[in-house]
Amino acid sequence: MPSDIEQSLWRQTILPTLSLFASMGTLLCCALPALLVTLGMGAALAGFVGTFPWITAISDYKAYVFAGAGIMLAAATFLQWRARYAPCPADPLKAKACSRLRKFSWVILIFSIVIYLIGFFFAFLAADIFYG
Repeated sequence: MPSDIEQSLWRQTILPTLSLFASMGTLLCCALPALLVTLGMGAALAGFVGTFPWITAISDYKAYVFAGAGIMLAAATFLQWRARYAPCPADPLKAKACSRLRKFSWVILIFSIVIYLIGFFFAFLAADIFYG
């Protein structure tokens, strides 16, 4: 059985960081191409797709990519919220590190959610709003 320290590490760092990468994936696969086309930068998009051709394959499954990232963000938010009043160690240095880690985890999580929402807007809503 994992110790409390390992569970705390998972809840406070690993899951928010995975959520950050998942939300960055949604931004790159779906939002960036939509933004470039909206801004009239089709040549830049062609160069981007030429350099990273797997982007188009991921874009075919954007609903699944966004659903997976959304589930990870929801799980990370739930675990962060649940651990918000968890005790830190009694040692002053460890308590300070614990407090700093919690704040940093919230920053990563909020940044991930903002990136996810930007990606969601450009992948699903922007075309209807701008070209609707």
